[in-house]
Amino acid sequence: MIEEKIKEVARILAQRPALVILTGAGVSAESGVPTFRGPDGLWRQFRAEDLATPEAFARQPALVWEWYDWRRQKIHGVEPNPAHLTLARWEKYFPFFVLITQNVDGLHQKAGSTRILELHGNIWKVRCTREGKVFENHQVPLSQIPPLCSDCGSLLRPHVVWFGEALPADVLEEAFKACSQARVMLVIGTSALVQPAASLPLFAQQQGAIIIEVNLEPTPLSTYADFSLYGKAGEILPLIDQHLPRENLEVKG
Repeated sequence: MIEEKIKEVARILAQRPALVILTGAGVSAESGVPTFRGPDGLWRQFRAEDLATPEAFARQPALVWEWYDWRRQKIHGVEPNPAHLTLARWEKYFPFFVLITQNVDGLHQKAGSTRILELHGNIWKVRCTREGKVFENHQVPLSQIPPLCSDCGSLLRPHVVWFGEALPADVLEEAFKACSQARVMLVIGTSALVQPAASLPLFAQQQGAIIIEVNLEPTPLSTYADFSLYGKAGEILPLIDQHLPRENLEVKG
């Protein structure tokens, strides 16, 4: 049954439609990135919800940074899986391709993707709490906790969206703009529960896009999706790729 769905999805993608991707934690989990939610995400008996907040950072910046340093060490040795690599390949083949991700681990970049909108930021970037300037920082472990801005000496914070914070308005605007242009939207490894990201596929569908869901199990989006493919993204995406006509997959000059 899923084989026929995969072939049908491949037939749609073979037309090289304007393609938008939305990825969530499920894609990273297949590479071994901890979800940092639930019992597996506990650190010194703290929950993510206790530490990933502006209030926690204001009270104990060093404690929050120790947690992020631990997370960065966990993510550091993780490699992109076949789902990441397939999406990086597709970026070169579709005339219109935008990858929207809820993940902060940078694995899409590590796989070679460049057209990325990061809704929740990036754990490998830091932001000056005074000037707002963003820097890349790949130190593992961090040489100083909490880290300070090299320009002004002020406290740096992780360049991620915390509980209670709004998503970056410019990134969200770009995401909705991309969805308005999509003819096909692929939603991969996300529970489709967290707003406003959860509304992106429905918005794309209202604009006429075909919605294709890839997930381990049904989600709230499954009711609305045109196709739901249940299984590991790292297995399903390469299967779709294998069914695409090779002549359509020539790298554009």
